[in-house]
Parts: sequence; C-alpha cells; structure tokens
Amino acid sequence: MDVVNQFFAIFAFSTCGSYSGMFRMAVECQNRTDSDLSIDVEFEYPFRLHQVYFNAPTCKDGNKKRFFLVGDYSSSAEFFVTIGVFAFLYSMAALSIYIFFFEKYKENNKGPLIDLGVTGVFTFMWLVSSAAWAKGLSDVKTATDPDNVITMIPACDPERTANSCREVHDPVMSGLNTSVAFGFINLVLWAGNLWFVFKETGIIAPFMRAPPPQPKPAAPDAYGQQGAYEQDPYTSNQGGYQPDYSQQGYNQDADYSQGYGQQGAPTSFSNQM
Repeated sequence: MDVVNQFFAIFAFSTCGSYSGMFRMAVECQNRTDSDLSIDVEFEYPFRLHQVYFNAPTCKDGNKKRFFLVGDYSSSAEFFVTIGVFAFLYSMAALSIYIFFFEKYKENNKGPLIDLGVTGVFTFMWLVSSAAWAKGLSDVKTATDPDNVITMIPACDPERTANSCREVHDPVMSGLNTSVAFGFINLVLWAGNLWFVFKETGIIAPFMRAPPPQPKPAAPDAYGQQGAYEQDPYTSNQGGYQPDYSQQGYNQDADYSQGYGQQGAPTSFSNQM
C-alpha cells in the first residue's frame, strides 16, 4: 500500500511543481506599424501571477506599456506540493520500517498507533490541499485566459478604439488538471490505508471476536423416561406398598396350621370309641 501511495504522491506534486505555461495574444492597431501580433506571456509554478508582466502596444506613436497579470495563487499551489512531498517521504520511511523493523514496529503497539495518527493527519491534509488547489487552479485559469487579459489593455477597448485584439494561443492546463485528479486519488488511497492501519492496532479485535459456543442441552432419554413411567408401583421406593413375606404374620399361618394339626385331629380311633 505504501508503494502505491509513493507512486501517486510523486505524480501529484511533480505535475504541479514542474508546470510552466504560455499564452499568446495579438494587438492590431489602426496604424499597422504600431501593431504587435505575437505577445507571449509565460507563467509557471508557484503561480505568483502578479509578478508576471508583458509589454503591449498603446497604438500611439509606436509606444508600448507594461502590464501585469492579476492574482497570487502560490499559497494553495505550494501547500499542495508540500503535502505531496512530505507524504512521499513518510511513505518511504514507513515502508522501510515495515521491511526492516517490523518486530520493533509491533512492540507495545506503539508503532501502529503512531502510524494511525500520522496517516489520519495526511488523509485530512490531502483533502484540504486538494480542495484548495482545485479552487486555486480555477482562479489561475481565469487569470491566464487571453480573453480576460485583453480587457486589461486600453488599446483593445472596442468602445474607444477601432483596434483589433485577439487571442492566438491558449495555455495548456492538462498537467495542472492531472495534478488535481492525483490529489483526490491520494485522498482515497490514504483513507483506505487508514482503515488497514487501524486494524493493525488491534483496537477492533475484541469487538470482532466470535462469542464462545453455547453448550447444547442433553437430549432426553426416551427409553429411560418410558421405563420410569412403567415401573411397578409395588417395587418402587416411593409411595408403593411392599409386602414383606418374611414378617411374623406369615409365620403365624404356619403356626396355625401346626396347631390345627395338634388339636383338631383325633389321635387314634380307639380313643373315640
């Protein structure tokens, strides 16, 4: 991820910091000898346009006058380039730490926490710098539009003079448009990197841990329950009557039968006679 951040950071600050542009105008006076059909105006990074000047004819006696462009957009451009350079340097340092000092990086979880904070700062800075430079670029385009610059030349006032002024060549802004696009791409990349670094801190790990499995209740033993309901009440230990065949009452029957044999039966036939 850091390699991709380095790649897009280089494109962001290089396309802006190395830019130089030019536009051309033509001023055709009534007196053709005073005309200038090739007025070149060059400008470059950091876009301090109020220091950029050009000479245009006054269409009077062959004289020329110096004119300056309007606006100073160096603050937004330099801020954007600075963020790109520092983001590139930090990505290189982070990549070196990941490769050579990863164990030290993970020690006490300080490395991921510091990385998370710095990545969050760069994500916010990419948002601010890209938005600021997008607005600055829009102002640069307006200030370097030949149609707008022509209105600054008194000899080109169509209500007062019969002179003819026109643009010959517009500045090429494709490189600056690319720098703004790369700025917002870096914003997306660093925001995604912020999520990966946040996971490395382990802060979210306790919340993502699955709950322990709950023990399932034991299935009822159908055969055991059925046998419990079909127990003989006379053999149960609870509430059933269990006759004791070894008790005295049953022995009395045996005594009764013995007594009956001794008393009721005649001893001999001769005694009855």
